[in-house]
Amino acid sequence: MARRLARLPVSRERQPANNNHMVGNRVNQSVAARPRLFYGYVVVVVAFFISLLIYGMQYSFGIFFKPILQEFGWTRAMTAGAYSLSWLVMGFGSVLMGGLNDKFGPRIVMSICGGIAGIGFMLMSRISTVWQLYVVYGIIIGTGISVWVPLMSIIARWFVKRRTTMSGIVGAGIGIGTLIGAPVANSLISAFDWRSSYIILGGVLLVAIVGSAQLLRGEPKQMRQTAYGATAVSEEGHSQIEKSLSLSEAVNTRQFWLIVSMFFCFGISFQSIVAHLVPHITDLGITATSAATSMAAIGGVSIVSKVVLGGLGDRIGNRNTLIIAFGLMVLALVWLYFSRETWQFYLFAVIFGFGYGGHIAQHSPLIGEIFGLVSHGLIFSTIGIGMSAGAAIGPVMTGFIFDVTGSYLAAFVITSIFSAIGLLLTVFLKDRVTKHSSHGSPPV
Repeated sequence: MARRLARLPVSRERQPANNNHMVGNRVNQSVAARPRLFYGYVVVVVAFFISLLIYGMQYSFGIFFKPILQEFGWTRAMTAGAYSLSWLVMGFGSVLMGGLNDKFGPRIVMSICGGIAGIGFMLMSRISTVWQLYVVYGIIIGTGISVWVPLMSIIARWFVKRRTTMSGIVGAGIGIGTLIGAPVANSLISAFDWRSSYIILGGVLLVAIVGSAQLLRGEPKQMRQTAYGATAVSEEGHSQIEKSLSLSEAVNTRQFWLIVSMFFCFGISFQSIVAHLVPHITDLGITATSAATSMAAIGGVSIVSKVVLGGLGDRIGNRNTLIIAFGLMVLALVWLYFSRETWQFYLFAVIFGFGYGGHIAQHSPLIGEIFGLVSHGLIFSTIGIGMSAGAAIGPVMTGFIFDVTGSYLAAFVITSIFSAIGLLLTVFLKDRVTKHSSHGSPPV
């Protein structure tokens, strides 16, 4: 009997069949466990909506400018100073909000910002003195609109692949907000008055931002998901956390100070144009409508640019795309110096808007790529002070040059030089740094 059993053929198909069955079960379980909706896309939509509301309100300041002047009789420099102050406060407020975002998450931070901004805009209806204007618009609203860094930091945590594309989509909210914010504000002022308009817009801002912020999640793990395009941690333990730098470590790198300087140059160049392009065009005898259209075109083109150059940044790298964006800004500012006709200003708006929009889309991904994500919000916000400083200095500097010379041309030469310096700094920017490579690398 034993010999007969020994001669029976052994089935070689059974074990593989069992293995295939087990593998099939694992695959089916994996598919079943895979979420139908990647929540990162919800985060992108909410962040887009918040940026649209906040910056649509911020860039509508010019619509309220003349009604405020007509009521109080203040000088233009005195009134515009509150807008410049808001940029400075926003820069330092971003450090606070970026740090809070890293610690407590975006729901709390965006709720705080939405509440402060909404209340601030409603308080604008009650101002009667210059110091109240500076406190309300410069300090309170400046603090409330410090949302850019937390929003971009969230996107950086949810996306590894397509990070720059998603950042560009959120950034497009600024362009759309610019396009629709001014007409809405103008219609409200025409129907009511500037004080009532601030109450209405501030109330909408408060409710909409605080409400939508409840949908935000700071980390994919909160939804039992992983970041889009994330790869497994290697056995050697070189994880994203281990490669990330703290703020104190980042400050001791050349890359940190190069990026601060780049952002400073960008802030001067961009905000000088935002504040003074329309007056320059009308000084040449071109209609105010054409001047306003040129300004609106910058915002419109930037929407496309943030998506297009955002996608390009995912393919060729953020530094390389920033070089393209800075190059376009330099080209546009040189062209602006020679522009005298309406079509020339329209062409300027297209080139400049494309460069500006592409620049904005690269900021957060570049910082995440170079310094990591653990302290991303704090590092990004600290670097952002450089851009806020440039944004505050640029309009004042340009206005002063006009007061002295009676022309904007010298100012446009200076802004083009700053853009060229930013371009050169970007060329010299190196790749990602880690904790190991950051030691012994003194700042420039």
